[in-house]
Amino acid sequence: MSTDLVERVKARLAGTEGVTDARAVADAVRAEAGGVAGHLDVLAALKLLDDELVGVGPLERLLGSPEVTDILVTAPDEVWVDGPDGLRRTDVRFASEDAVRGLAQRLALAAGRRLDDAQPFVDGWLPGSGPAGRIRLHAVLPPVAAEGTCLSLRVLRPATHDLRSLRRLGTVDDAGLALLEAIVSARLAFLVTGATGSGKSTLLAALLGAVDTAERIVCVEDVGELQPKHPQFVRLVARPPNVEGAGEVTLRELVRQALRMRPDRLVVGEVRGREVVELLTALNTGHDGGAGTLHANAPAEVPARLEALAALGGLSREALHSQLAAAVQIVLHMKRGPSGRRTLAEIGMVRREGEAVRVDTVWRPGERLTRDSELTTVLVARRNSPRAGRVGAASC
Repeated sequence: MSTDLVERVKARLAGTEGVTDARAVADAVRAEAGGVAGHLDVLAALKLLDDELVGVGPLERLLGSPEVTDILVTAPDEVWVDGPDGLRRTDVRFASEDAVRGLAQRLALAAGRRLDDAQPFVDGWLPGSGPAGRIRLHAVLPPVAAEGTCLSLRVLRPATHDLRSLRRLGTVDDAGLALLEAIVSARLAFLVTGATGSGKSTLLAALLGAVDTAERIVCVEDVGELQPKHPQFVRLVARPPNVEGAGEVTLRELVRQALRMRPDRLVVGEVRGREVVELLTALNTGHDGGAGTLHANAPAEVPARLEALAALGGLSREALHSQLAAAVQIVLHMKRGPSGRRTLAEIGMVRREGEAVRVDTVWRPGERLTRDSELTTVLVARRNSPRAGRVGAASC
């Protein structure tokens, strides 16, 4: 079945309802083929049209695997998936570069975004959630993507792990599990750090799921990723401006709204840029036990990483360190090994050093560090503090 015939069929059905009717498509195939198309040609045409017009096209079957977390298209004949076993190439193929570009543009349109030569990249969410979970779309067109259209789909499946299941998976050991439970119970504010795909959101969702059910969690996110198992979890999601540049709802505005919703804990999702100002604002409102996630190479690099992001939001170095010292007590660092296994690699404590802040590593799995007793001391003191068990903090 030639792609030229498929294009003629599409042109014949353009502007009609027949494009979604199998019988109309079959009739169009036979008409364009001069009446000599056999059953196999008709089936092939239906398959190609389905790939181009429905769902995520030829990538649909990859979403059926519950272990797939990312689908990456770098060329018509290079489709990769990521999962527990790491990155691997699949046998999925596109007919041409135009087919990859067409799918990227169709998905961008479905996500309410624009993708063309004037706007050659897009980041958005596909509508609906379905059994595969929510799907985040990213695409880049040539010539920005020098070798051809690059399409990335991140599959965010509903959270199914609590802290105990993470222990069974080997994400944390027994000592790490006990510390995580104590950190949540003591209502310490924390950041979860790590690289993309290291399990930051999974760990944060599990920690929020361990929060007392009598506490109300209000979460502000740029995109709705967190889905913890907690009866009092309220999520507010920012909204970008539409194509006319109107309708934007910022994280800063949502933090303000969250403070009026009687939160016991405030959470700001993944921080990538100037929204670090909103994160620190949220964690400095008198609500204990707040949290967020951040890309960083190691706990010790968190202050420098936050300095760079805070500069984008107009926050000075001195103000950043002052707010950070008051807002965050703990840094939890996740790593993903070569095998794809995600683990809690370090726990750091935030401490003031003159006018600056540093993060000292106090725990690693299986190691006895000179500072690990400091974390235990803080947890015991916090647990015995009247603030630790406080629920129903006054909102602004």
